[in-house]
Amino acid sequence: MWIHKRILKGNALREVHITIILTGVLVGGLASEVLGQHFLLGPLILGLAVPEGPPLAPALTGRLDSLISGLLYPTYLTISGLKTNVFKIHLKSMGIVSFVVVFASLVKIGTVQLIALYSNLSSREAFVLGLILNVKGICELVLYNLWKNDQLLGDEEFTLVVISVVAITAIVSPLIKAFCVPTIHQFAVKRRTVQQVKPGSELRVLVCIQNQNNIPTIVNLLEASCATKESPIVVIALLLVELVGRALPMLIAHQPNKTLDTNGRNAESNRIINALHQYQYYNEGCVIVRSFSAVSYLQLMHEDIFRMAFDHNAAIVIVPFHKQWAIDGSIDTVNHPVRNMNIKVLDRAPCSVGILVDRGILNASLSILNSQSVYHVAVLYLGGPDDMESLIYGARMANHSNVTLTLIRYLLLGSDSARARKLDSDLISEIRYANMGNKGFFYQEDVVRDAEGLAACLGRLDKSFDLIIVGREHQESPLLQGLGAWSECPELGVIGDFLASQDFSSTASVLVVQQQRVGRGRFVGPVVNPDVNDKDIPTQGV
Repeated sequence: MWIHKRILKGNALREVHITIILTGVLVGGLASEVLGQHFLLGPLILGLAVPEGPPLAPALTGRLDSLISGLLYPTYLTISGLKTNVFKIHLKSMGIVSFVVVFASLVKIGTVQLIALYSNLSSREAFVLGLILNVKGICELVLYNLWKNDQLLGDEEFTLVVISVVAITAIVSPLIKAFCVPTIHQFAVKRRTVQQVKPGSELRVLVCIQNQNNIPTIVNLLEASCATKESPIVVIALLLVELVGRALPMLIAHQPNKTLDTNGRNAESNRIINALHQYQYYNEGCVIVRSFSAVSYLQLMHEDIFRMAFDHNAAIVIVPFHKQWAIDGSIDTVNHPVRNMNIKVLDRAPCSVGILVDRGILNASLSILNSQSVYHVAVLYLGGPDDMESLIYGARMANHSNVTLTLIRYLLLGSDSARARKLDSDLISEIRYANMGNKGFFYQEDVVRDAEGLAACLGRLDKSFDLIIVGREHQESPLLQGLGAWSECPELGVIGDFLASQDFSSTASVLVVQQQRVGRGRFVGPVVNPDVNDKDIPTQGV
């Protein structure tokens, strides 16, 4: 507890703390033996005394994970394997053990199927759950080793139970993968895009937040989205918390309109939630904020995003870019699991998606909540569904009194067909007509000859912009030929990757928008109750 309190105050986990904890493990094992108990009892009690979750558990797991999973765990499995002797197995004994194992497995599967008849659970899901109940792992192996050391199991019995663990795992694992249908394979039939939001109806935005450093840019983006009583905004904030130090992924629904303690446990998450509540307070009657924390493995975090987007009818999901900038303009951190998550979200999301490249730390942009600063937004338009989606979202911002919107359209000299441009031209004309007389709306057209000219125009963008919105993919055009050859982040598209690179001199944040991809089947699942107060909800589809 002393170490836990020190970390809560902001102190890092030092080597002396690791030494104290490991010494406690050894002392606990010795004390158990002295008291006549098994040496595992003392370390087990010490483990139960360690507070779960952050900040101690993630720090401790991060320090010990490589040693345990890379050395001790494989060594223990190897020693257990060396204790087995298949030549001592008799066919009769193997037949009896096989019958017991198969019978027990079928009973578990059958029991779950019976329960499924009286609950809202499909036969496929019940079968998968029954298979999961049959999985055996390190706990069973430790128990068998203890029984063998106490001579409760002979060489033949030990070999049979170890082989049964291996056989069940080898059979069950591929069956689970074959029959389990997670939410990644289920999709929405209804169109959910910003373009489909009717005038005068609410805009639902799912914002995924990785850390508190992204909050200023996210709050400015939400505020610039111009919530009004006629067209309110529902913000579903999903805090992405990596699962470390606990057994099961959880979805936590936080209490609305409650100020949380920013000094105790979960201080960073509480600061994020308080900032969003402050945004709601400034827009009382126009904004509703619902805050959740998804505690899961980063490899599975996209499942929680899919489910939240569908359950809350989100029109757009905004996810963080996997690179974080330092104050000197260099790349501070690169999170590859977040990049993989973004790629999966782009591929299968049940609504439109925006990837937010946050450079707020570079320009120290002020909050526009206090109505004292102007937020400069640019929308780059080349053509295509993604550019249309980005334009519709940007056009909403033009109605905010503290936002200036500049729409920049790039045209190919002498080769653009008026017929091919008709849909784009009609949309732009509609936006310009709606903003006639709006002093905060500007429109310009840049006619370029080739991709080199387009790159030069992008490089000359006004450095005063705070946010640049652009579509991820564009209609085929000679303007894009060759620009993607050196792309570092294809998930951002050609233009988005150019704007997010370190070579781009602007300090503006970038929002890369992809309109919902359609024609992918149906997304099904239970609805998350947004009124649950700070209680843990097991995540679905994991």
